Amino acid sequence: MSTLNIAICQIDIAFGQPEQNEAKIRGSFAKLAEQETKPDIVLFPELWNTGYDLTRLDEIADEEGQSTKALMGELACKYNLHIIAGSIAEKTAAGIYNTTFVFAPDGQVIHEYRKAHLFRLMDEEKFLAPGQSLAGCMIGEMPALVQICYDIRFPESIRSGALAGAEVLFVSAEWPHPRLTHWRQLLIARAIENQMYVVACNRAGSDPKNTFCGHSLIIDPWGEIVAEAGEAEEIITGTIDRALVADVRSRIPIFADRRTDLYDLNR
Repeated sequence: MSTLNIAICQIDIAFGQPEQNEAKIRGSFAKLAEQETKPDIVLFPELWNTGYDLTRLDEIADEEGQSTKALMGELACKYNLHIIAGSIAEKTAAGIYNTTFVFAPDGQVIHEYRKAHLFRLMDEEKFLAPGQSLAGCMIGEMPALVQICYDIRFPESIRSGALAGAEVLFVSAEWPHPRLTHWRQLLIARAIENQMYVVACNRAGSDPKNTFCGHSLIIDPWGEIVAEAGEAEEIITGTIDRALVADVRSRIPIFADRRTDLYDLNR
């Protein structure tokens, strides 16, 4: 399919309460089922299972992602769609990761990404292990890249995905005030400079230390906003068209015009 219907579930997150947050996820799908247009892909925010209750992660993180895989696998099958399952605190033998799982309509995990860039301003590096791969994935026939929150401040990581063929960037976040302007402008820049769609889900609400700014976005390869949420809980929808990516990339051939022979200033 050239066009895909996207739904972004901008939800509040119960601080350190995985069971409450799983119920919120189920409620979001009940709301989606009431909508006239069925989504092909659904996206959720960062660390939706625990929020930033980092000091208790050893107790409340999802062991090997088992609960998330059971929940999202069931929902992907029930509603016959792809789910980019936000990200969760995933407990493994090697450490606790901030991990996104991508589910196919048959409920199988087709990709996982662990947050590579840890955000020191919220003490992530003290409690989380960094991911070691930036690999993209295929969602149906669409090449895609999945990133998490702070990752969008590292344009080289997203450019690497675009050079590998990614046509859409999916971002899950818990992006707080007062940096709403940064959130919007960075995402628009990533869309323009990589000539790709950007589909970004931020959370709503607050935790004991932060208030989050919402404003989930769908942005097209020209940098135009297709849909944008406010700051409260909300589901936004929009359509992405793979043909537009090809058209924009043919009109302004930035990848062909790159001068990689000049970019290494340490040579």
